[in-house]
Amino acid sequence: MTTPAPSEPNPTPAPVEGQPAATPGHEHQFLQFWEKNSRTIYVVCAVILIAIIAKGGLDTYARYKNDQVGRDYAACSTSEKLKAFAAAHTGHQLAGAARLRLADEAYAAGNYTQAAADYQAAADALKASPFASRARIGIASAKLYAGQTADAEAAFKLIANDASLLKAARAEAAYQLASTAAAAGRNDEALKYLDQINTIEQSGFWAQRAIMLRMSLPAPAATTPAAPTINLQAKP
Repeated sequence: MTTPAPSEPNPTPAPVEGQPAATPGHEHQFLQFWEKNSRTIYVVCAVILIAIIAKGGLDTYARYKNDQVGRDYAACSTSEKLKAFAAAHTGHQLAGAARLRLADEAYAAGNYTQAAADYQAAADALKASPFASRARIGIASAKLYAGQTADAEAAFKLIANDASLLKAARAEAAYQLASTAAAAGRNDEALKYLDQINTIEQSGFWAQRAIMLRMSLPAPAATTPAAPTINLQAKP
């Protein structure tokens, strides 16, 4: 006896003559799509999930490392520890802070060449920080006391004219320029920088010091008008 062929599950009903053929519904289309692509969808979902977990792990690790760096910085109680910390964390904001502390120590000790180098390293690491302005002021001041007057004045001018910096830093730079010019007897130049301070900020610490420095300068020499020329014509 011949075994009949197994019937197709869920057979599509044959169209009745005179009636339009039935089209599969959305559920049937979705089922066909799922049967063909389910494995790919599972793989994509797994990759996305792994990426989310990995990012969370990386963020947690980054926070842990940053907290650890903060603890290491807080433990820097000596100059040697600050140097070791700065060398171990080059490029980190706290490495810049360590360099700034070392620069201040060298400056206070009168080691202006070393101070200028440390201030420069601090400025490079603190570019996106408000402390970068203080580091740049430190560079110029250290060069000034190291006898590099021309380089110091050039650095102060860049700071005073940089509108992106803090007003207090710009005013301090202008004051240092005025003070240096006054000490060299260049009073007209000193007055120019004192006027610049007024344009930067009209109140504040450096504005007050500018007033005191202005008062100490000799008054500009009064210009004596030339006597009129009398032309006596001889009588005929």
